[in-house]
Amino acid sequence: MKKQSKNKIEYGDFQTPLILTDKICNKLIELNVCPDIIIEPTCGVGNFLKSSSHLFKDSKEIIGIEINKNYVNQFDNNFLGNTNTVRIINHDFFEIDLSKLITNKNDNILIMGNFPWVTNSELGRIQGLNLPKKNNFQKNNGLEAITGKSNFDISEWMLIKSVDFLQNHQGYLAMLCKTSVARKIISYLSKQKYNFSYCSTYGIDTKRYFNANVEACLLFCQFVPGREKHSFNIFDNLDTSKYTTIAYFDNRLIRDGETFEKLSYLYTNKPKIKWRSGVKHDCSKIMELEKIGNIFINGLGEEVKIENDYIYPLVKGSNVANSNIKKNTYVLITQKSIGEDTNQIKELAPKTWNYLQSHSSYLDKRASRIYKKNPQFSIFGIGEYSFYPWKIAICGLYKKLDFKLFHLIQNKPVMFDDTVYFISFKEENEATKMLDILNSPKIIDFYSSLIFWDEKRPIKSSILNCLNWHKI
Repeated sequence: MKKQSKNKIEYGDFQTPLILTDKICNKLIELNVCPDIIIEPTCGVGNFLKSSSHLFKDSKEIIGIEINKNYVNQFDNNFLGNTNTVRIINHDFFEIDLSKLITNKNDNILIMGNFPWVTNSELGRIQGLNLPKKNNFQKNNGLEAITGKSNFDISEWMLIKSVDFLQNHQGYLAMLCKTSVARKIISYLSKQKYNFSYCSTYGIDTKRYFNANVEACLLFCQFVPGREKHSFNIFDNLDTSKYTTIAYFDNRLIRDGETFEKLSYLYTNKPKIKWRSGVKHDCSKIMELEKIGNIFINGLGEEVKIENDYIYPLVKGSNVANSNIKKNTYVLITQKSIGEDTNQIKELAPKTWNYLQSHSSYLDKRASRIYKKNPQFSIFGIGEYSFYPWKIAICGLYKKLDFKLFHLIQNKPVMFDDTVYFISFKEENEATKMLDILNSPKIIDFYSSLIFWDEKRPIKSSILNCLNWHKI
């Protein structure tokens, strides 16, 4: 990767165009935002500063913080305007103490701008260093912290630092960010019971302004000491006056508060039946096989001669969603429970063991730490429930609630990939009864009220597990 491209990703160097910064400042003026001090924590070339200096004529000071010295050296106060005092600070936002920038605690403060839209895992991939000091600020534990929930957007950390600061002041936050990050900040504000009088998001056309296909918005919050609010307005764009209201309930955001209120009796945080995710193996070239005639072929194009003992039919998420079941796709299931000793494969299925051993270089390179302290050739997302004959499944990646029923294929229980969630049954009549319930209008409405459809994986096990079967 070229150094210039790497730096652009690492520092979120995607400059907000002046046409958008003007539009955002005008929206803030429409919302009666009257800041004494404006801070842009990662100001880049300074378009937010330019718009602010021309449009917020009564502000006393505008402060831009920028880590890139080249940008700092390019600033010209005359170009920014003569009505405001503009101060540019060459500093790393991760290290700066915002409170030291404020001399009068009674000033109205506006923090605005556009933090980097990059995750810590993406920075790890390019060996980037533009990160906060490592700590589990999301308070994840155990497997969650290891398998991906510990992955976070850098802007999330930066926004949390900003709202923590504003909690002790009177002022505003107006920040461009991914829509998913905005919702995390709204959840954070609610969970912390912070003082704010208003919160809203406004959809942004990222294709137009950034040539990017990302769900993003302007997150706007007003902080007033002693005031607390737990509902939020969602606008499709900066021009519309129409909005929907989301709610906060049981430490989660509710997309459709009105519908949820009517169906809240169906909600539980202690589910009787638990939805599970499909098999996680992180090595499809070796673990997934295609059957052509009577021959198994792996992802390397090799013919695989192994016993049938550990081979199971595989149904992928796209096949679940489209009801297009391929009966020639299989997966190697090396364990029946997490942590089970895999050495027994050597005695029970020597050809399978030899195949795994001969391809151990692929399997041993699996990056996730969950494989490091478990038996060789381990998989995850496996348990007794995986081997029941009847399963109801849904793919988490699709924007539709459509539950499907699956039975044995060639007398073996089907396995799903890890984009799928499922519940298992021993008896057909119980499974078909549950399927009818899940696809009923009432249950679809209940789940829909909880789901934010613009997310990359809108349907999650944490949502599916909210259904109280006792109340049906």
